[in-house]
Amino acid sequence: MNQTAEFLFAIGTLLLLALMVDHVGRRTFLPRVTLLLTLGILMGDDVLGLIPDSLNQRFELITNIALLMIGFLLGGKLTAKSLRQSGRQLGWISISASVGTALVVSLTLTVLSIPFDIALLLGCVAAATAPAATVDTVLESEIDNRFSRLLLAIVAMDDVWALILFSLVLAMIAGPDGHGIGSSLLGASYDIGVAVLIGVAIGLPAAYLTGRIKSGQPMLTEALGLVFLCGGAALWFEVSFLIAAMTMGAVITNMARHHEYPFHEIENIEQPFMAIFFILAGASLEFDMLQEIGVIGAIYLLARVAGKLSGAWFGALISQAEPGVRNWMGLALMPQAGVAIGMALLIASSFPEYRQIILSIVISTTVIFEIVGPVATRFALKKSLDDMTHR
Repeated sequence: MNQTAEFLFAIGTLLLLALMVDHVGRRTFLPRVTLLLTLGILMGDDVLGLIPDSLNQRFELITNIALLMIGFLLGGKLTAKSLRQSGRQLGWISISASVGTALVVSLTLTVLSIPFDIALLLGCVAAATAPAATVDTVLESEIDNRFSRLLLAIVAMDDVWALILFSLVLAMIAGPDGHGIGSSLLGASYDIGVAVLIGVAIGLPAAYLTGRIKSGQPMLTEALGLVFLCGGAALWFEVSFLIAAMTMGAVITNMARHHEYPFHEIENIEQPFMAIFFILAGASLEFDMLQEIGVIGAIYLLARVAGKLSGAWFGALISQAEPGVRNWMGLALMPQAGVAIGMALLIASSFPEYRQIILSIVISTTVIFEIVGPVATRFALKKSLDDMTHR
């Protein structure tokens, strides 16, 4: 079988399997994300080895497309109306959940005799979440209330804060070692600043032009064109395409006045990409890394859970959020994936002597958080619905 035939056969098979998984997910307590990741693990090289190389070779492309769409959809949640209604809660909870998690994990690992610099960086890694898994779980639940909308807005900001924290800590550590704190800070500023500029530069004209060709909802062609253009520009300048897509989404949703739902078409097309993305993500996870997690990895996992729960609770308390938000927002922020692994790889390259322990901790716990995290998010969504209904 040639590569093109193999690729098309694999894509068709995975989409049909994803459809079956979706059917099963609607009849069990497990979210679709968890089931798709588990299916991917079973089909991956560590178990059955059913994913062909022709598909694995395109995993990065599929990942980028899926995350671009997620970033665009998350940006669409940052409307002026939502910020007026819950901007105080968004700010306090997102910052507190990120900083709180970083502090709890860093202090815990320091007590375990992990070098302070590495403990700080791993704390920043722990602050990151998985926007794709969270968004898919929320959409699958069909729960649309204050909690779910606030959750999506917080997830949109969570990785931004984690990236800023990580960049600042890396810069502080780099300075004394002679690598240059100025250049590290400049690199972080460039990554975030240029990504925001790209999102604004594409989002402003798009806000006026989108939906003009066809009255009402924007056409799928122009919606995809905007997302791919934004992603291509971000990758061209080697900056965060997730931040660029979120910025573009926020600009369009706040500036486009001639139609109501500029993200409707993307919501209609993102599911197939997301399904393949989660299956391939599961297939790429090194499940046997769980054997290497050890005591330190287990404590890191528990510290991240404690940090997210306490950080989100504190932020909700300070912002005077309702009980449903205080009680369940931290639990809803458990999923973690690609951003954390990317940070871990950067730490490992900067501190090769700690490469094994860093990758063992982050990759093994990511497997757990990616599988169990969506279950926690789904549970939190349902409990928040009960709390807000029976107030």
